[in-house]
Amino acid sequence: MATQTQQPPHLRLAELTAAQFVDIWKHFDADGNGYIEGKELENFFKELETARRGAGVDPSHAAFKEKMKEFMANFDKNADGRIEMSELAQILPTEENFLLCFREFVGSSAEFMAAWRRYDTDRSGYIESNELEGFLSDLLKKANRNYDAKKLNDYTQTILRMFDLNGDGKLGLSEMARLLPVEENFLLKFQGIRLTVKEFNSLFVLYDKDGNGYIDEQELDALLKDLCDKNKMDVDSTGLVDYKKSIMALSDGGKLYRAELEIVLCRDSTL
Repeated sequence: MATQTQQPPHLRLAELTAAQFVDIWKHFDADGNGYIEGKELENFFKELETARRGAGVDPSHAAFKEKMKEFMANFDKNADGRIEMSELAQILPTEENFLLCFREFVGSSAEFMAAWRRYDTDRSGYIESNELEGFLSDLLKKANRNYDAKKLNDYTQTILRMFDLNGDGKLGLSEMARLLPVEENFLLKFQGIRLTVKEFNSLFVLYDKDGNGYIDEQELDALLKDLCDKNKMDVDSTGLVDYKKSIMALSDGGKLYRAELEIVLCRDSTL
C-alpha cells in the first residue's frame, strides 16, 4: 500500500476498475471510519490536483484552499465537510461506474431495505457474506440491469473487500447502506441521534401505544417526528415520509417489531 507521502498507484483520471476504486478508498480512508475527512481529505485533494495538473501543488497556498472549497461544494452533497464512498464514486471515473450503478439502479432506500430484509432473516442487522451475491443480484434485477456471472462475482468480491473489514463473514446494514446516494441513505440522517439500548427500550414502550409489541405506521410517524424535533433535525414532511417508507420496508406486513427498529435507531444494539 502507498504511504501518505506517495501518490497512490491508481489515482489517475483514466477509468478505474472496481478493485482500483477500493484501493484508493482504503488508502485515503486511513482510519477506516467510512469517510475521507480532515487530513485525509487534504491529502486526497492534493493528490487529485496533482493527477489533474501533472505537477505538484502546495496545500498551504490560498489558491489550493479556494479550489478545495469549490470542490467540496460540488461533491460534498450533504455538506458535512467530508467525502463518503458514494460521493467519491462521482469524483473518480470507475469502470461501468461500479458504485454509481447501484445509485442509479436502486430507485430508493426503501427498495434497498426491502431487499435487505429478505436476507437478514434473523433481523440482526447483518447478512452473511455467502448471501451477499444473492442480495446484489436482487438489487440488479430490480433495476432490470443485465449482468453476467463474472461481473456479479467481481461486484461481490469488491464489496466484501469494502465492508467485511474484520473478516468475520458478516456485512452490516449501516455499512452496506453506503452504496446508496447520500441523500437516500436515511441511516446517515440518524447517526447523530443513535440511542443506547436503555433509551431505545423506553422509546419503544412509549410509542407502542397499544402495547401489542410492534409499532405501526401511525406510531412510527409520531416517533420520527418527535425524534427530529427533539434533535433539531431540519427535515421537511417529504423527508419524513421517505424515512418512514424506508424503515417500514423492514417491517413484517406493516408491523415493525422491536428488532427491526433497533437496527435503525440503536447504536449499541446487542442483536
